[in-house]
Amino acid sequence: MIHQYQNNGYNIVLDVNSGAVHVVDQSAYDVIECLTGLNPEHTVETLQDETTFTYLKDKLGQIYRKEDLEDILEDVIELTEGGRLYTKDVYEGFVDAVKERKTVVKALCLHIAHDCNLACRYCFAEEGEYHGRKALMTFEVGKKALDFLIANSGSRRNLEVDFFGGEPLMNWQVVKDLVAYGREQEKLYDKHFRFTVTTNGVLLNDEIQEFVNREMDNVVISLDGRKEVNDTMRPFRNGKGSYDLIVPKFQKLAESRNQERYYIRGTFTRNNLDFSNDILHFADLGFKQMSIEPVVGPETDSYAIREEDLPQIFAEYDKLAKIMIEREKSGNGFTFFHFMIDLEGGPCVYKRLSGCGSGTEYLAVTPWGDLYPCHQFVGEDDFLMGNVDEGIKRPEIADEFRSCSVYSKDKCKNCFARFYCSGGCMANSYKFHGTIHDTYEVGCEMERKRVECAIMMKAALAE
Repeated sequence: MIHQYQNNGYNIVLDVNSGAVHVVDQSAYDVIECLTGLNPEHTVETLQDETTFTYLKDKLGQIYRKEDLEDILEDVIELTEGGRLYTKDVYEGFVDAVKERKTVVKALCLHIAHDCNLACRYCFAEEGEYHGRKALMTFEVGKKALDFLIANSGSRRNLEVDFFGGEPLMNWQVVKDLVAYGREQEKLYDKHFRFTVTTNGVLLNDEIQEFVNREMDNVVISLDGRKEVNDTMRPFRNGKGSYDLIVPKFQKLAESRNQERYYIRGTFTRNNLDFSNDILHFADLGFKQMSIEPVVGPETDSYAIREEDLPQIFAEYDKLAKIMIEREKSGNGFTFFHFMIDLEGGPCVYKRLSGCGSGTEYLAVTPWGDLYPCHQFVGEDDFLMGNVDEGIKRPEIADEFRSCSVYSKDKCKNCFARFYCSGGCMANSYKFHGTIHDTYEVGCEMERKRVECAIMMKAALAE
């Protein structure tokens, strides 16, 4: 499968199945486009067939010289022989192996607090209550969750625990106690916990910062960008904005971590489709590690992204990519999560096929100990898998998530980005289609654009 596109003056050819990227001149771009139009699944033999060159000459002979077409076709044949163009899909055969893998849990999202001190307008967690009630996780429940993780982690040594909410700093003592408990268990079971915390920063102070820097492998801090954007969507419950209070705290935290091992994460909505300016605002505030996600919601929500917004969103991604190239070359670069792409290694085959591991490797735990496939399924009775006292009581849910892959979704089969997004978010699929075996189309369009920008940036920065 070949995907071709032009961006920022670059002619890019992606061989989807091998992941090989080729930056070519216009003549080679046109030749490959012509060849793919003739046969999207070329082999060396079909390329060497005389009728192929005859077709090529008939289509492009008035634009390019015969000798140039012959040279380009020879290069294409060489790349195909080397497994870098027109490669076959060898991954579908791994799907059965993915389905047969045992559930080995490596990560938990601990809902340490089903409560929040902000009232974000787009919050899928209903201000931390998750379709249920306010609650704080007790140390006993959290302890059982860590015991469950250790018991179900098999031979994995590195385990991940994210303290999540609501707002986890509202239950800070339990966070500290669980970290201490986890460190004790590391020695007993030869495990290593990688703790993270996701916070809105309202309660952040020097004592918390010191602890976080000592114990947390990563920190996710929430801010939506410019003051007017953030304060519209992330106010306190009394309507007052949160920007002025939290920005200085976040700047101090990022600097104290040497601008590493954190992400400042925002959400853009229909109210700020010029979101590249919010990302640049992050950079101007001194942040180096950032992400800004498109809001996900039904079109009945006034702030929801709609299909008609996509051209403007694409333009914003293009604008951002060009600015990031300029800043990187001038020594003032920053990291944007959605433009991070590994063209040499990247995720293992299982991750490429099935994604984040929700429901199998990654589970969410409520304050009272219920287990769900991920934080976005919490409160959905159909996805209640068990609890920390009894373990997984409905293994068929894990089986269903394990069977979900880029080959179980019709929309993924012919998508060039499928091995980069691994089929997209299963929770979003369920919200829009009532099944995890589908895709959120608007999200797919944005993901394809981000992949194209990320590959173009690699080309530009390799010069």
